[in-house]
Amino acid sequence: MDKIRIAIAGIGNCASSLIQGIEYYKSKNENDAIGLMHWDIGGYKPYDIEVVSAFDIDDRKVGKDVSEAIFELPNCTTVFCPDIPISGVKVKMGCVLDGFSEHMITYDEKRTFVLSDRPEATKEEVVRELQDSGADILLNYLPVGSEEATRFYMDCALEAGVACINNMPVFIASDPTWAKRFEEKGIPIIGDDIKAQLGATITHRTLADLFNKRGVKIERTYQLNTGGNTDFLNMLNRSRLASKKESKTEAVQSVVGQRMDDDNIHVGPSDYVPWQNDNKVCFLRIEGKLFGDVPMNLELRLSVEDSPNSAGVVIDAIRCCKLALNRGTGGILYSPSAYFMKHPPKQFTDDEAHKMTLEFICGERPN
Repeated sequence: MDKIRIAIAGIGNCASSLIQGIEYYKSKNENDAIGLMHWDIGGYKPYDIEVVSAFDIDDRKVGKDVSEAIFELPNCTTVFCPDIPISGVKVKMGCVLDGFSEHMITYDEKRTFVLSDRPEATKEEVVRELQDSGADILLNYLPVGSEEATRFYMDCALEAGVACINNMPVFIASDPTWAKRFEEKGIPIIGDDIKAQLGATITHRTLADLFNKRGVKIERTYQLNTGGNTDFLNMLNRSRLASKKESKTEAVQSVVGQRMDDDNIHVGPSDYVPWQNDNKVCFLRIEGKLFGDVPMNLELRLSVEDSPNSAGVVIDAIRCCKLALNRGTGGILYSPSAYFMKHPPKQFTDDEAHKMTLEFICGERPN
């Protein structure tokens, strides 16, 4: 099989976990490959992915080989594969726009971004880099709230003819105007806002779906999350949270059966706890009524390493996107988007989305 050539915008913790994983699974086989939803997707194994281009704005990463940049501060995720071979791919200076929140300047450099003073990349330079590198797919890993910066890279991908996986809660695939642009260009896109392999939102969705299927009426629920990575630090600026909160809330609302009043559902980041680093802790509560209007409640505490949780899903999304490219399928990939993303263009239950994605992989469903 030919390699799947990816470009990455944002060399943070999530990119670090993904790149570590690509190398880590080279020494595994199907029987001992723990932590994967699929070992083989259309003939592509986890290690059939290579990074050919990368963009960032942090001075400690720009200009360095990707294999080194993923371990630079402020990255703080678990290192489960420290020996990453030199790739020969240098991290290019990206375009800042709204990719950096001003409140982060006041924090210790080991915790926050250090903006590079190198000239920012122009649209023409990013397009040329995507084309010259031969990238098949661009992964968006920009910080939450990077609305303008995300649209900048999506524009570049469209002009370069590169497929996209939008891992962030800026609505691209789920925006009809953007979706039409990808369809007209015949370029596949998976989005928006990656679900974790087993994280807060997928757990919340599963429990809400269970309540609905078992006839328990959900009256109110919350999901409170804390963490210590740059994502949680960035989200202390509440003005950057609108799309993130909508994405996470709609992911739950879509499976509860009868839509809940806004006052009775709260889903979203809650606070930044530096010593947690890339560990994310979720506190989840669901209150409801069962037979005879008798009240009940459920409380759950979930602790996960945030970025490997994301990479376990993205590694499948990449391979599904490559299948679409091989088949000449453009526009929204509805099935993978529904299964892998919190805010897809069309919501389905996770069971339905799983089945649809398997059918897509087998070629029984076009998108």
